[in-house]
Amino acid sequence: MKHITILGSTGSIGKSSLDVISRFPEAFSAAYLSTHTNITLLAEQAKAFRPKGVAVMDASLEAALKSLLKGENIEVLSGAEALCEIVRRGDTDFVIGALVGFAGLRPTLAAIDAGKDVGLANKETLVVAGELITSRVAEKNVRLLPIDSEHSAIFQCLVGEPKHSLGKIILTASGGPFRTWPREKFESITIEQALNHPNWKMGRKITIDSATLMNKGLEVIEAKWLFDVPVSQINVVIHPQSIIHSMVEFTDGSVKAQLGVPDMKIPIQYALTYPDRFAATYDRLDWTKISKLDFEIPDREKFRCLALAFEAIAEGGSYPAVLNAANEAAVDLFLTEKIPFVKIPELIEEELQSHRFVKPTLDALIEIDAQTRRNVYAKVGSPAAATA
Repeated sequence: MKHITILGSTGSIGKSSLDVISRFPEAFSAAYLSTHTNITLLAEQAKAFRPKGVAVMDASLEAALKSLLKGENIEVLSGAEALCEIVRRGDTDFVIGALVGFAGLRPTLAAIDAGKDVGLANKETLVVAGELITSRVAEKNVRLLPIDSEHSAIFQCLVGEPKHSLGKIILTASGGPFRTWPREKFESITIEQALNHPNWKMGRKITIDSATLMNKGLEVIEAKWLFDVPVSQINVVIHPQSIIHSMVEFTDGSVKAQLGVPDMKIPIQYALTYPDRFAATYDRLDWTKISKLDFEIPDREKFRCLALAFEAIAEGGSYPAVLNAANEAAVDLFLTEKIPFVKIPELIEEELQSHRFVKPTLDALIEIDAQTRRNVYAKVGSPAAATA
């Protein structure tokens, strides 16, 4: 029995993870669950899956959560440190990192330091602190297993292949809802339009990242650290059908691709069962209905966020942390109707241009993240600047 702690169980990845756990009750159990603020859903999940405990990051909600779970004999913890505590506990075997953004960094490091294998869906952790994370993984001799569909695809393509045979990683992107829109129409993009992803149902932040193609830029940085390859060996192609989740080209010219329906439960399950595969009843591709697979080169001028991600990782050091923090703040401002869609890459670029290289340590990254957010909020006069 593998006892699993899910950081962010009330989000889209967390809910899919619990779905997978429910399908294999003899193999998996939920040890601890967490949320940022959605205590109503967290309480429902706790009653259904009977974990040892639950954690809410917003400490002001602890009493309300305890009330919802009164008489259930389920421990309630609160605050950011609670997430680090639950991943360190001896009754956790495997941690799924499904938090959104920078918030995933400290608990992911805590899990690694505690010797726990991690299934990582929180790509921002590697974007911000890839060198720090990968060195700790090697030091603690734990496994960091990708849950993002693209990185799971690459991981699966590389199974059994010698390291020196890898020629090129090819990350596929759907192109998002604005793939065919002319640049001049971007000025009028609404929140509703940006959240209308053509293929995937995801959380709000990652859906906006997909619309700007920042999500693919973050995945490029994540792939560099996960698979220990230079960015020059990572390509991005637009694949509107989202059937090929990513590919690997080998040094002899052969190419492996991992294909499947757009369903996050498949890569989640693979991370939990690796190196085995469990039989499951998820939807299958219907080859009688697939008439073509299209590919395009992404337009880095129209989707400036993708170009900015390549620039940030080329600069290295603390630049990816600035990229991530500025993006998180800018996306929040867009979703709260403080800025238009086209302002997102502008704010990110301004922060990157004004930044100066810092060698990444955990303390330095925490300060850079906070300062970058303050800068971005202040530029548009947002009250959030005071609490960033």
